[in-house]
Amino acid sequence: MRFLDHSDPGYELTYDDVFLVPRRADVASRFDVDLSTRDGSGTTIPLVVANMTAVAGRRMAETVARRGGLVVLPQDLPLPAAAETIAYVKSRHLIADTPVSLNPDQAIYEGLTLMTRRAHHAAIVTEHDKPIGILTAALCEGVDRYTRVGDVMNTDLTTIDHLTDARTVFDELEAARENLAILIHSDGTLAGVLTKAAALRTGLYQPNIDAHNQLRVAAAVGINGDVAGKARALVEAGADLLVVDTAHGHQQKMLDAVKTIADLNPGVAIAAGNVVTAEGTNDLLDAGATIVKVGVGPGAMCTTRMMTGVGRPQFSAVAECATAARDRGHHVWADGGVRHPRDVALALVAGASNVMIGSWFAGTYESPGDLLFDEHGHAYKESFGMASKRAVAARTSGDSPYDRARKALFEEGISTSRMRVDPERPSVEDLIDHICAGVRSTCTYTGAHTLDELFSKALVGVQSPAGFAEGRPRPTG
Repeated sequence: MRFLDHSDPGYELTYDDVFLVPRRADVASRFDVDLSTRDGSGTTIPLVVANMTAVAGRRMAETVARRGGLVVLPQDLPLPAAAETIAYVKSRHLIADTPVSLNPDQAIYEGLTLMTRRAHHAAIVTEHDKPIGILTAALCEGVDRYTRVGDVMNTDLTTIDHLTDARTVFDELEAARENLAILIHSDGTLAGVLTKAAALRTGLYQPNIDAHNQLRVAAAVGINGDVAGKARALVEAGADLLVVDTAHGHQQKMLDAVKTIADLNPGVAIAAGNVVTAEGTNDLLDAGATIVKVGVGPGAMCTTRMMTGVGRPQFSAVAECATAARDRGHHVWADGGVRHPRDVALALVAGASNVMIGSWFAGTYESPGDLLFDEHGHAYKESFGMASKRAVAARTSGDSPYDRARKALFEEGISTSRMRVDPERPSVEDLIDHICAGVRSTCTYTGAHTLDELFSKALVGVQSPAGFAEGRPRPTG
């Protein structure tokens, strides 16, 4: 990366402050761009879902890993629940989506509640794990919610062997004028489901898999309590990467925690943060981290800068920290501040190997929260910051009432925010398509076949707020 005028602009930069200049290119197509990373995360697209309780659940972890990204499970998750989630993700099919499964004697309201976690809004009805019908929201319209599933389900199914290649599945669905195929094992038991969109995505994305051909998932560890014990237990449960996480990553307690985990030789990459300086990056690397998380204050749910004045504009922070890490053969993740696909591309240009996304993914079917509706009938989910009163209350549930009350006085971040479910992109997969399409196009404009080439070839300019505003679309004139 270099600046357009060959000089440092002299002040700190956010993603909104910069733009990329198109370069001479020989990249024939967006499909020729390789978005995989080399930082030990295994990602084949440069996206990591932040360890936020309102975002990172098992459904999100399964879906994102299938498309090549990585989800970090929150540190607040109890160890038994974390182990169960990791085992669940590891057991998922690499191509077929995991459907809601019902038996014919259940009430339809049970299916309607769970369907909102699936972009295809359907549930598969099974007996002895073999599909016998399908239940959709449309079939339930005007029907008493306590009606048995078996009385409402559609028994006209499109079943296909789970080893069938995705293009053939797509062609069969197209010929049948159906959107959802039920994939089955050779013995007729349910393997999963595949929509036409998912069949197309199988040709565009490579899943993020471990040495055992299983989907990868990461887990976060805090800096308090039995750090070594929790880290060891998470790795034994199958976590593929550990994230040592606290808001202020450049403190002695964090450095001690990272060193404690590194001394275990866990056999997985260790990400730690958050910091915004080369000094903080180097200290975390010296302690044993292999990846450094960069970002203080840019997150959508974060009030740190307004409360404390502490932080740094994210583009400049990522650029400085990435340079320090690259000089030592290590990597950084850009954590926070992305609101458009361009921001992801700019974080990669600044030197990040992956970009962490939190609140942007909260308003999707796959996030853990319940699907709610506002007074106008618009769907949304609730999100909250991990330093907010709501998150602090969850983390301190085992403390005494006095200690909980005392800690509650010092929370930062937003406790409740409505994250609208975009009707055009309601699934996290839709957002992944949206982001990756933008980043691939960035690479074609800059002549980059890989993310390393994007970093080396990028020509960055600095713009005024009017320059940023000029780039916004004006569909209504």
